Amino acid sequence: MSNFIYPPLDAEKLDHATFLPEYNTPAMDHSRRNMNDAADIEKQSTGNTTDNNVPLESTYSLLRKVAFLAAYFFLNLALTISNKAILGKAKYPWLLTTMHASITSFGCFMLLGSGHMKARRLSRQESLTVVAFSGLFALNIAMSNVSLAAVSIPLHQIMRSTCPVVTIAIYWLVYKRSYSKETYLSMIPLILGVGVATAGDYYCTLGGFLLTATGVVLAAIKTIATNRLVSNFSPMEVLLYMSPLAAAQCVVYAFAAGEVQRVRLDMAAGTYRTSEWKFFLGLLMNASTAFALNIVSFQTNKVAGALTISVCGNVKQALTIMLGVVLFSVPMGRMNIVGTLITVVGAAWFSKVELDNKKIRSTK
Repeated sequence: MSNFIYPPLDAEKLDHATFLPEYNTPAMDHSRRNMNDAADIEKQSTGNTTDNNVPLESTYSLLRKVAFLAAYFFLNLALTISNKAILGKAKYPWLLTTMHASITSFGCFMLLGSGHMKARRLSRQESLTVVAFSGLFALNIAMSNVSLAAVSIPLHQIMRSTCPVVTIAIYWLVYKRSYSKETYLSMIPLILGVGVATAGDYYCTLGGFLLTATGVVLAAIKTIATNRLVSNFSPMEVLLYMSPLAAAQCVVYAFAAGEVQRVRLDMAAGTYRTSEWKFFLGLLMNASTAFALNIVSFQTNKVAGALTISVCGNVKQALTIMLGVVLFSVPMGRMNIVGTLITVVGAAWFSKVELDNKKIRSTK
């Protein structure tokens, strides 16, 4: 459910974490403003690009982007399949998400304590930003779970597939960022493909539709917020400060949903025995995959951009259907195959457009 990244790990190992104090001089304030202006990671320039106005995304090599995107994609698929297997036996999505956030927090503190990462002291405003982001993270998961229970699964999937379009709309409304015509057109097969692949009975109440639509907007906002946040923090810093807060919030949701009480009853009834080592080994592997995905996903967002992350989500959604056939014997029809192929073609088209745009920017 970690729908839960980096070179920012220092090559040098430090004896202890380094905390950087905050200095505020007029010169440094001006410098910070310039850095924030330049930190627009996936901006597509429409005019001449100067050295002081090069999008941060353009500073990363194609090989590095492909490597992180590949790692993100396959870890995401692996965690989705693993989550499905675990939730099929233990239906506690909030406690599973709590475990993911807790393991991520533990891993970050281990890296911090061993000197493999640095963390700086946050200002009051930065602390409030991280708290707000952790709340957005937990709320996004909550809205997804609630809306999934209020509408049919096919409708939920097709509405979630519009996340890239919502991402573009938010960028345009809030940041006045526009994309090329080809980028807009490439969204059509991405959404159409998911719609065809997940075709089924579309039904919902008005309340369910509004909840799902709100969940889509929150998912897009979370992706963009992550992108903006890692422009000013290292991805590991974000995880270090955000994970404990997210874990605590998910525990509250778990209590509210009655999951904690159900676990107590199941344990008392002997549903989960310590002799079932395969299940607990699966939990350990699932948590490890979630930790790796959290790291990779934040860094991929920084390197590739929020829109690309949303597009990857659509491709994963379509390919998960095909993996379901192999791993869980889910029946798959001709429409599922055609829809998956359309989605993959749309992703390939989007990738080509992004590469062409980068070449154009590099020649200006």
